[in-house]
Order: sequence, then C-alpha cells, then structure tokens
Amino acid sequence: MIDPQSVEEAAAILLSGRVCAFPTETVYGLGADATNSDAVLAIYETKGRPRFNPLIVHCANLDMAESLAEFSPLARQLAKAWPGPLTLVLPQRAGNKISDIVTAGLDTIAIRIPDHPLALELIRTAGRPLAAPSANPSGRLSPTNAYQVRIGFGGRVPVLDGGPCQAGVESTILKVDGDKVVQLRAGALAREEAERLLGRRIEAAEHDAAIAAPGMLASHYAPEATLRLNAEAPFADEAYLAFGPAPSTDRPMLNLSPTARLHEAARNLFAMLHELDGSGVKRIAVAPIPEEGLGEAINDRLQRAAAPRS
Repeated sequence: MIDPQSVEEAAAILLSGRVCAFPTETVYGLGADATNSDAVLAIYETKGRPRFNPLIVHCANLDMAESLAEFSPLARQLAKAWPGPLTLVLPQRAGNKISDIVTAGLDTIAIRIPDHPLALELIRTAGRPLAAPSANPSGRLSPTNAYQVRIGFGGRVPVLDGGPCQAGVESTILKVDGDKVVQLRAGALAREEAERLLGRRIEAAEHDAAIAAPGMLASHYAPEATLRLNAEAPFADEAYLAFGPAPSTDRPMLNLSPTARLHEAARNLFAMLHELDGSGVKRIAVAPIPEEGLGEAINDRLQRAAAPRS
C-alpha cells in the first residue's frame, strides 16, 4: 500500500470511497467519508469492528459540527474546549446526510474537532466530515504513530504520517441530554477540566450502560499479552510497566513516567504497551496509577485491556 505524501493525496483517497489513516492529537484515526455508507462499511470491515459500536465524526470547525448536530446551551459551553480531545454526543440534526452506519442507528451523533493541524487541513480539503475510530484492529491497542498503524494492518491501510500523537489516549466522551451531562468515556480531557467549563459536576455512566459511543465495550484496547493491574513489581514470567519510582528487576521494563506525571503517562501508555507486547512476553504487570485527573482515563484503558476476551 502506497502512503499519501500530502494532505491532497489523502483527501483524494477518502473522496474515492476508501479508508485512510491520519493523525490527531489523541491517537491515529482510520478515516472515511462519513456521508458515504460504503466507505464507512470499509472502516468496520478493515477493523473487524462490531456494527453496534458507533463511530466519532471529526469536523473542521464549529459550523460543520452544527450542521450535523443540535447544540443546546450546555453543548455550546462544552464546545469551548474545541479544537481538543473532547467528543460530544448530541441529538442529530435532521437531514445531516451522515450515514446511519456511523451512528449505529442511534438518534445521536458523536462529534469532535481535533487539535491537530494535519487532521484539520485534511477535513477542510476533503470538504466532508470524517468518521474515524482509532486506526487499529478492533479491540487492540490504539496507535500513536504511523508505524504502529502499518504494523497493525500489515501495510494494507494508507497512512498520512503526522508524527507521534501528543495526548496518547482517546478523547473524552460526554453525552449532553437536555440539562444533563454524562461522561461516557474518560479520556485525554480530564473530567475536572470539563467540569470547570460547565461550573458543575459531571457524572460517569454506569459500567453496564447501553453502548452509545465508542470505547464502551468491556474488553477493548487489548494487547496480545495478558495484563495484571496494580502490581507493585513483576512476577518471574512478566514484563513490567512502571509509573514513578520503579522496583529493581531483571524483567523487561518500561516506565510510563519516572517522575509520576499523569500527562506523560497518558502520552506513553499505548506506545509502551505496544513495545512490551512486541517483545514477545505473554504477561505484563502494570504499576498502580492514581485515580485522579488523567489517571481516570489511563485506568479505564487498562481495565478494558485487562478484561476477559470475548
């Protein structure tokens, strides 16, 4: 597969009804024209993604977003976080031309404006909103650089290379329903930051809530190796993913953040899991991560990665 060398080449691939991976500030996305049902189906087929799991639609600006969804005053307040790692689940605007395959038949739509210059230029050049889940086989680790996309799909997916992602975990997903805001997925925008925007608390969805947005499957973001969480040190058959001061060990080890900074840990999470997973180990022990700020998103990804595989 020949990778596009420019935004124009990537846009041409998308407008021809094919998929193309592209960078965002969170992780790489597997993009397709959100108004083209055949193109959107190619996302599901390429990823092996369950059809009941909806997709996020990426927009170039607020005007494009407002053409797709109904914005309440609460939603407009939250949209001040854009461009950025926040996805809003809002009522669909009638006649928005988005394929119902994108929304998995729901009457809501998940949208965001990414904070990455190449992503924004690509959407503007294509002139279409882009459906784009993470660019990895379904349930596997999300890619934070172009190389990981190529390896994940065996070179079958063209990739617009924008370098490493800055956030390293997916966007936070908030559903706005009337005067209620619920966090469906913890992500790169800490819940406390969204609460400061609103001036009110935001509750998290129940773990058994119906799937209304990406990333809500119990088993997700999984490496080939099995994970053991909240481990102070590795066992003899485990690699170790540390956080902060690390124990002395002769086992393979990487440290998410030697200085225990959650932003650094979030940025390194998927890349380091990829590296340890690729070393051939069968088990990975993971150090405890504080459940605060971005720690909520990191722990969410780790718990889903460690969940029993279906």
